[in-house]
Amino acid sequence: MKIYSVGGAVRDKLLNYPVHEYDWVVVGATPKDMLAKGFTQVGKDFPVFLHPATKEEYALARTERKTAPGYAGFAFDTSPKVTLEDDLIRRDLTINAIAMDDAGNIIDPYGGQKDLQAKQLRHVSKAFCEDPVRILRVARFAARYHHLGFRVADETRTLMREMVASGEVDSLVAERVWKELSRALLEKSPQVFIEVLRDCGALARIMPELDALFGVPQPPAHHPEVDTGVHVLMVLQRASELSDILAVRFAALTHDLGKGLTPSDEWPSHHGHEKLGIKALKKLCARLAVPNGCKALAMAVCEYHTHAHRAFELKPATIDKLFNALKAYKNVNFFEQFLIACQADSQGRTGFESRPYPQAEFLSGARKATEGINAAPFTAEGLTGAAIGEAITRARVKAISELKSTYKKVAE
Repeated sequence: MKIYSVGGAVRDKLLNYPVHEYDWVVVGATPKDMLAKGFTQVGKDFPVFLHPATKEEYALARTERKTAPGYAGFAFDTSPKVTLEDDLIRRDLTINAIAMDDAGNIIDPYGGQKDLQAKQLRHVSKAFCEDPVRILRVARFAARYHHLGFRVADETRTLMREMVASGEVDSLVAERVWKELSRALLEKSPQVFIEVLRDCGALARIMPELDALFGVPQPPAHHPEVDTGVHVLMVLQRASELSDILAVRFAALTHDLGKGLTPSDEWPSHHGHEKLGIKALKKLCARLAVPNGCKALAMAVCEYHTHAHRAFELKPATIDKLFNALKAYKNVNFFEQFLIACQADSQGRTGFESRPYPQAEFLSGARKATEGINAAPFTAEGLTGAAIGEAITRARVKAISELKSTYKKVAE
């Protein structure tokens, strides 16, 4: 029995990148051998074991044989005769097909170190095309290492396009797509994930609502970048600089879906795109089984982001209605995340990247100005029922109005 560290841990160690978890491959062992050493078996499709002390995953070296379409259509061989090289060749990228023994020796039969130096994301073998999840993984690694100069190798891009054309990508299930998308959105350059998927044609299959934005023009005066798809990627990039919260980044990505539904004879105007986008967003969230928290914020940003942009133009009563719609009085964190996404939208435009967004400060301050307003004093006055709610609303509107007047004086 021989044990090797493999995959991400070896790759990131060679890159001097933070290593967060270790994966191990065991060569020359059987499930019975592993159980005898105190490991706990957890894998269903193939034997994976948890170390008795560290609880890290140890997988028996295996080979794969494609038996059906999709990512689950494989038969596995985990006999003790499977070599380390046999196991590594089934992996997705050469930089993930490097192993290290307990003495620190590198085993690299497929040129992973060379591709690390060349900053190339290259598939190990033609077996890559048997698993559509690998398209998503390549896009995610491109997003993770983009700032280091990594790019998808030309031959791998070609193979990914062939996989899309063959329909292999259509077998992806929602949970796997969302798992990779959510992880990619939290990478350093999440917009690159979308760019790679679009380049190979997978974006149109996985997120057609988003793909439809590319090529749709916007008014150049407000959007010098013109293309809506380009704008959305700029917004996502800016959101990644402002926040590490998944919901904020997802909301940034999906806030303008309505512009993909604007009739072409109305371009570059997109009047009413906020409401129009809700239907498309609901469809996307349902198809990808997006968690409720991410969906809720995305829906709020989609419908109300232009309200935030026009904050100084809104009447105090309208701001109060906006706060109620956003549940700002009850969920402060949600409201603050909404403002971050709106700031990303405003600054995710060519030439606007560093422009201040005072609307966020104003709206946040307006909410804070209403914090002490509650039912107690009105109940003490003898008000009951609906009258209490009406009194609270009047008091909140008054507080917002007073704050707004100070902003006017500062502007003057």
